[in-house]
Amino acid sequence: MPVDERDLRAALPQGELSGLVRCTSYSPGEAHRESWASDSSDSVISSGSDSDSSLYKVILLGEHGVGKTSLARIFGGVEDCADAEEAGNTYDRSIIVDGEEASLVVFDIWEQDDSQWLQNHCMKMGDAYIIVYSVTDKVSFEKASELRIQLRRARQTEDIPIILVGNKTDLVRSREVSVDEGRACAVVFDCKFIETSAALHHNVKDLFEGIVRQIRLRKDSKEDNARRMANTKRRESIGKKAKRFLGRIVAKNNKKMAFKAKSKSCHDLSVL
Repeated sequence: MPVDERDLRAALPQGELSGLVRCTSYSPGEAHRESWASDSSDSVISSGSDSDSSLYKVILLGEHGVGKTSLARIFGGVEDCADAEEAGNTYDRSIIVDGEEASLVVFDIWEQDDSQWLQNHCMKMGDAYIIVYSVTDKVSFEKASELRIQLRRARQTEDIPIILVGNKTDLVRSREVSVDEGRACAVVFDCKFIETSAALHHNVKDLFEGIVRQIRLRKDSKEDNARRMANTKRRESIGKKAKRFLGRIVAKNNKKMAFKAKSKSCHDLSVL
């Protein structure tokens, strides 16, 4: 049974599932291996497995037409395939991030059904969330802010990884939402921020690797995360380390600079 349908059955009152469109789970095979991450491996997840501890559920949220499905299909490796329409709307895959394997199931089911129940369930079932808006559509940006508020209400006591994504950056002349606006929104709502172009595959790899890092920072031990951070810092240049250190010192003595520093850090998907 597909992962998402199993979750829905567990929570849905008896007899109500028949009204929903089935969400089929799709794992890319060798024939569709147009991967955005050359060091990623295809999924080895079994839908019937009882071990969910290493399986991270990521929910895509956002208005219609912002590119959620395009991002999900790039992750699944099926965006250019003839059977993309039959691939379903969940995509499970194992990818290598910082030398370690992580298994993700990406759910593109937010608009699957008009049922308020389904959308409420989406707000409660994810290990992490990707809220997508189009940089060419101010209304979708405002809706993304509303979704962040809804998510905060639904998961009040939990520290859930959330990445705000401004998609369609390739449409430069049609842009309605600036990078600064997106960044400021992420700072206000205490989440991470990245801009992508599904059409060009720009930053899509960074997005999904980033969501894995954000989950690990919250779920894994301090020792494991410290080891990963040490490996990352070893790869940084001395100049970059110095700049980061000086930025922290200045920010401590200046509220405006502190906001600016936090604004910059929301781009860094490898830290909390």
